[in-house]
Amino acid sequence: MDGIEKIIDRISSDAQREIDDVLAAAQAEAEKITAKYQAQAKAEADDILARGEKAAAERGERLASVAQLECRKEVLRAKQEVVEEAFQLAMKKLTQLPQEKCVALLADLAAQAASKGTEALIFSAADRARLGKAVVVAANEKLGDKGQLTLSQETRPMQGGFILSDGVVEVNCTFETLVRLQRNTLSTQVADVLFG
Repeated sequence: MDGIEKIIDRISSDAQREIDDVLAAAQAEAEKITAKYQAQAKAEADDILARGEKAAAERGERLASVAQLECRKEVLRAKQEVVEEAFQLAMKKLTQLPQEKCVALLADLAAQAASKGTEALIFSAADRARLGKAVVVAANEKLGDKGQLTLSQETRPMQGGFILSDGVVEVNCTFETLVRLQRNTLSTQVADVLFG
């Protein structure tokens, strides 16, 4: 029985060696496949990460651009408010001119606006009582022989200035209108003075 046991041992030993060789080859192949897929997974993860970083950077740039645009809008809005305040201050100063300066200013305006010299000046109720006669007299003096302006009995709501009326034709010389007309041409210059 010795011989059979030796044969069985040899067969068993050869089988174990074959099993070990197959297992070693399978283990090597498994490691090779694992390494290949790990490399592929790492490459895909790196690619996904790179795309994610690029997308995040692009989104960050877009958000920064939007923030800059919003900031510029806000600065522009603030500048427009300051320019508006400057024109409101100009309007306030016009309406608060001392009487003699206001009469001189309005007389100059009336003399320049009068085409015939026979028009009527319409004031607000308060300005008619306070300035009306003095403005008409001063404007007629400036017009000389042509000066026959009159003070209208009519009054209108306005913050200052007057309306020069020749029947159906009226020339609006109210402070509101004069400031609004100057605003269109002076806004850029005012902004340059304030922010330049």
